[in-house]
Amino acid sequence: MKKIIFISLLFTQLSAFSQIDPNKLSTSIKFDEVISNIERYYVDPVDSKKLTETAIIALLEQLDPHSTYIPAEDADEAQSQINGSFVGIGVRFQIVKDTLMVVEAIPGGPSEKIGVQAGDKIVMVDQLNIAGIGLKNNEVRSKLMGELGTKVTIGILRKNVQKQLDFTIVRDKIPIHSVDAHYMLTPEIGYIKLSIFSRTTVEEVQESIKELKKAGMKQLIFDLQGNGGGLLDAAHRLADEFLSEDKLIVYSEGRTQPRSNLRAGKKGLWEKGELIILTDEYAASASEILSGALQDWDRALIVGRRTFGKGLVQRPIQLADGGEIRITIARYFTPTGRFIQKPYDDTESYRKDLTQRYLNGEFQNADSIKFPDSLKFLTLKTNRTVYGGGGIMPDVFVPLDTLEITDYFGDLVRGGHVNTFIFSYVNKNRESLRKTYPNFATFQKNFKIDDVFMKSFFDYVAQEDSTLIYNDKEYQQSKFLLQNRMTSNLAQDLWGANESFQIYNATNEVLQKAISVLKSNTYTTFNLEK
Repeated sequence: MKKIIFISLLFTQLSAFSQIDPNKLSTSIKFDEVISNIERYYVDPVDSKKLTETAIIALLEQLDPHSTYIPAEDADEAQSQINGSFVGIGVRFQIVKDTLMVVEAIPGGPSEKIGVQAGDKIVMVDQLNIAGIGLKNNEVRSKLMGELGTKVTIGILRKNVQKQLDFTIVRDKIPIHSVDAHYMLTPEIGYIKLSIFSRTTVEEVQESIKELKKAGMKQLIFDLQGNGGGLLDAAHRLADEFLSEDKLIVYSEGRTQPRSNLRAGKKGLWEKGELIILTDEYAASASEILSGALQDWDRALIVGRRTFGKGLVQRPIQLADGGEIRITIARYFTPTGRFIQKPYDDTESYRKDLTQRYLNGEFQNADSIKFPDSLKFLTLKTNRTVYGGGGIMPDVFVPLDTLEITDYFGDLVRGGHVNTFIFSYVNKNRESLRKTYPNFATFQKNFKIDDVFMKSFFDYVAQEDSTLIYNDKEYQQSKFLLQNRMTSNLAQDLWGANESFQIYNATNEVLQKAISVLKSNTYTTFNLEK
C-alpha cells in the first residue's frame, strides 16, 4: 500500500501548499479508493506505480505547461544540473558500438587521479560485464554514480595494453560547469557562454570576468543562446554583476505569494563597459529575467532572436518516495512591469509555438513578429520601446540562416555519425594528433579537413547506416557547416568545451553580428549606459 501513502502525502503537500481547507480533502480519499479498488478487482495485473504517476502528470497538466513531475529515478540528475555538481567517478563518456568509451577523465576528478585515460573502454563495473549488452546512458549513470565516498571497481581495456586493467575508484563530487566557454574574441572583446543558471553560476561567471579583464577585455558578449534557465536566485545575483546601485532586477507575485522585489545591492564586476547579450528562441526563464532587466535599464544591447517566453516561477517540492513536483507559485515581471509569459490557454498550441513562429517567418524576418500596442513598455533610461507578452524581443534582430542547413546535414548530425566518427578518429590517432598539434593554438591555426578525411567519414557512414545515401549536392551546400562541426568536435575530444566553442563560433551568426555591432560602433547609437 506504499503508493496509497505516497499519493496521500502528495495531496497533503499540495493542499498545505495551496492552503486548502482540510475539510475539502475528500479528493485524496477518493483517489485512494480508486487505486485500492483497481488493485483489488481489475481483470489483469496492474502497475500501480505507473498508474499513480500517470495520474500525477495528468493532474499537473491541468495547471500550466511548467508545473511538472519528476520521478524519483530522474530527480538526482535533475538536481545535479541545478546544484552544479553530482557524485560519481568523474568521466565524460560516449557509447560507441555498444561499448562504453571514456571521452575524458575530468581534470582533478577521482578517475583522472588514479590513471583513467581518454580512449579507455570500460567493460566491467563491480565484476559485472557491461560490454555488448545494449547499455543505455541512464544505465551508465546508475552504475557509476552513487553516494559520496563509496567505492566502485571498473575494468578497462586500453589500446596497446594486453590485459584488462582494474581500478577501484572512490566516488567524489564532480562539478558541472554552467560556463561552457570564456575567451577573448579580439584583443578587446571578451566572450562568455552560459548554459544554465545553477548554484555555481555566479562564482563561475565572476572568475571568467576576472580572467577576461586581465586579458584586456573592454567589451563583453554574454551568450545565452539555448539557455533554458534555472534558478531565479542565480539570475538575480548575476544581474547584480552588471547593474549598479539598488536597481530593481525582477519582481514576482502570485495568489499565495505577496509581491517580492529583487534588487541590485553590491558592487558588480561589470557595471561599466559595453555589454551585449545574445538570445534565441530557446533562451527562457532565468535567461529572460537577466536579459529583460538589462534591456529595461538600458544597460545591455540584446542581439539575436525573440526568446521563448516563460514568465512563471516554480517551487520544487520533494515527495516521500524521492520524486519531486515543481509547481508554479508566481509570475515574474521585468523592472518596467513586463510580463513576458506567452499565452498557454491552448496547451497544444503552446507546445507548437516555436514551430508556428518558424512557419510564420518570425525566425527569418523581424517584421513578421506582431505585438499589440497594449504590450508596449518604455525602457527606464532612454525610453526605448520594448514589448512584453511572449519573450524578450532583441534590439538587433539576427535572422536564422537556413541556407547551409540541408536534410542530409541534419541526418548526419542527428544520427550521431559526426560524434561517433570523430571520437573513433581521435581515439585511433590521439598520439599523432597530440604530437602534430601540441597545443590548441597550433591546432586552430593549422588543422584542415581534406578530401581524404571526408572520404573516410562517408565510408564510415555508409557502413553504419546503409539507408543514409551520400548526397553530394547537399554536402557541398553544407560543407563549411559540417566540417566546422567536425573540427569543433575534434577540439572538444582533444582539449575541452572552451576550445570547442572557439571553433564552433565561426558559424554562430548571432555572435558574428554582435562582434560587427561592437566594431562598427553601432552599439553607441542606442545611447546605452556604459
